Amino acid sequence: MAKKYFLAIDIGASSGRHILGSIENGKLVLEEIYRFKNGAEKRGDKLVWNDASLFSSIVAGLKKCGEIGKIPEYVGIDTWGVDYALLDKDDKLIGEVYSYRDERTLKAIPEVESIVGEKEAYAETGICKQVFNTIYQLYCDKKSGKLDKAEAFLMMPDYLHFLLTGVKKNEYTNASTTGLLSAKTRNWDYSLIKKLGLKESLFKELSLPGTEVGSLKKEIAEEVGFNAKVVLPATHDTASAVMAVPAAEGMPLYISSGTWSLMGIESPDENTSEKARLAGFTNEGGYGKSVRFLKNIMGLWMIQCIKKEYDDKYSFTDFVDEARKVKDFNSTVEVNDLSFFAPASMINAVKAYCEKTGQKVPQTVGEIVLCVYTSLAESYKAAADEIEELTGKKFGKINVVGGGCQNVLLNELTAKITGRTVVAGPIEATATGNVLAQMLASGDIASLSDGKKLIRDSFEIKEIKA
Repeated sequence: MAKKYFLAIDIGASSGRHILGSIENGKLVLEEIYRFKNGAEKRGDKLVWNDASLFSSIVAGLKKCGEIGKIPEYVGIDTWGVDYALLDKDDKLIGEVYSYRDERTLKAIPEVESIVGEKEAYAETGICKQVFNTIYQLYCDKKSGKLDKAEAFLMMPDYLHFLLTGVKKNEYTNASTTGLLSAKTRNWDYSLIKKLGLKESLFKELSLPGTEVGSLKKEIAEEVGFNAKVVLPATHDTASAVMAVPAAEGMPLYISSGTWSLMGIESPDENTSEKARLAGFTNEGGYGKSVRFLKNIMGLWMIQCIKKEYDDKYSFTDFVDEARKVKDFNSTVEVNDLSFFAPASMINAVKAYCEKTGQKVPQTVGEIVLCVYTSLAESYKAAADEIEELTGKKFGKINVVGGGCQNVLLNELTAKITGRTVVAGPIEATATGNVLAQMLASGDIASLSDGKKLIRDSFEIKEIKA
């Protein structure tokens, strides 16, 4: 019997991968077959995504499947949140797809808040104020006139699925990052949309993970050499990663660790209390209309920037080795300070923060990266303590999934500083969750709890005691 393949196309802010999933001897096996670069590009005064390059890379990875004779029956794409494409009446892209790190929203925020205050918006949507939220981006498009010609609004993975199939669908988990969904109904908040003067017709019916989008367009199928069903995973990468948290039951505390560290719990209920807002927690969508009650923490973006500044002279393993050599250095920074969001130099930003706060300024490579790792672990402790206070529950373990779970030093610091056991793995959490959603749609696994058992049976999961 031919092996059945599921293709997760997992696209992050710096790279994308095509990962094939299949079941062998009762275990889930993942195989990366294609990798490509991604990154926001400066065009004049704009910071935008190269959507044409992204899509050509998606097609190239599909071709690779055909070349190696491993044809997926199902395909699904996940990406980051908040960014989107606008299409005109002819389904043509209007302008460019902005990156969430573009500064255009800074002027829009006070205008939006003069219409809907931050406190009121949070009570309705449960989405924490962030400078990059879609609500501010769309308001910019309204002011520029870009919305006038728009007939369709598609989050980034929705747009890429549309290019593959010709079918437009708005998927729930990514839509939940817009700040335009009601936290209670889990649907578009048309009252809020109307208040802001946004075009109501753009916000179509939401589809849940597991929904079939359609087959590859004829010209795409001919180009790649096969056809496949395109299925919605949890298209927001963190929502897919949370599906792969291996904990068997309850509401496990997790960190999806990558460019961002997303720390929280998955819950059947939203928490839009004023305490939650003031603590910086957000309510985003999860599989089965669950809620990911979490905090965005700057994450390994800081380390990625530092690595780039050293011209990639040091690997991530080298960074850990250098940090372990450091003695008697304990300066820390507030990782969510805006100075670390998009600095010209991350190294200088870290040094400047330490100097400003009267701490010892890091000088060596080891001191700089140790400062960041320790600061991340401190931020995890603060968030974990806040979650316990907000939920009234105690969490003795932190499940760390995603690429960051490979950082042994950060795991050790997290266990030590938080006083909680760290459960690390799986590494490819987002792709794993993407594949699980496809398998649930196909009937190859019966439930998400069966999927979590499959993960525990298939991947190495490490425990680091406090």
